[in-house]
Amino acid sequence: MAPHAEDEPTGTSSNGHSIPVNSGEAPLEPGVKSSIAQGKMIEFPRAPKFADKHEERDYLKGRLAAAFRIFGKYGFDEGVAGHITLRDPVEEDCFWVNPFGQAFSLMKKSDLILVNHSGEVIGGGENRLLNTAAYMIHSAIHKARPDVLCAAHSHSIYGRTWCSLGRKIDTLTQDSCAFHDDHVLYESFNGVVLAEKEGKDIAACLGNKKAALLQNHGLLTVGTTIEETIFWFVSLEKCCQSQLLAEAAAGSRGEKPVSIGKEEAAYTYKTVGSPMAGWFSAKPLFDVIHKETDGEYLQ
Repeated sequence: MAPHAEDEPTGTSSNGHSIPVNSGEAPLEPGVKSSIAQGKMIEFPRAPKFADKHEERDYLKGRLAAAFRIFGKYGFDEGVAGHITLRDPVEEDCFWVNPFGQAFSLMKKSDLILVNHSGEVIGGGENRLLNTAAYMIHSAIHKARPDVLCAAHSHSIYGRTWCSLGRKIDTLTQDSCAFHDDHVLYESFNGVVLAEKEGKDIAACLGNKKAALLQNHGLLTVGTTIEETIFWFVSLEKCCQSQLLAEAAAGSRGEKPVSIGKEEAAYTYKTVGSPMAGWFSAKPLFDVIHKETDGEYLQ
């Protein structure tokens, strides 16, 4: 069971006092109270802040290009399918997206295109082809969720395989606790999303959650930062893979995987499922892609 007030673990603070450490308030260390971690949190990395919206746009476009490189590295591309969008900080009713047909693994900041609320490409790189499905899904989400800066969808192999089962994922591992009561199943498939209504239906089904399993289709994640969104996608894909393996292994023995209890899952969610946890967990992915590409995506 998750710790209760009467059996909370304790830790020693800088003044030598023994105090409880189970609240999960500090993102630096799971389960450590802010009062203990405060000194360490002073240097805790966080997303940069910008006074100039145009500088913020330039920075975020670079992060979006890096996100596509990460998707390419993980094999989340399938032909020309898949898209990641960024709400423009300058014109907030517009978003940046990958041009249709551009390889994820070759994406550069200068390739990205800017799309307005009417689905018109109003800026960006030379290839200004817009994926209609990207517009229908993402425009609806950005309109319905003002808190969402970024949304990601692709036809990743384990995600789309799990989505063919018509079920939400179970809370089988610590990592899957990030999605405990924070993902939905969109129980419909009407082909490629080319209609405005289906985009709105997907956004309505998503509600205030961080992820959706689109039945017979694939994964969709959203976040308050690009990094958070990308980590949720990568992690959810691995959770789908993990559950497929666990169910196959258990099924061969006539058994079922053991799920984490609801109380324990909710407790763990506070540490691994927050926007800050998502942003920080994605940092190594972005650091590695920058090193491996020598920052080429920033061109």
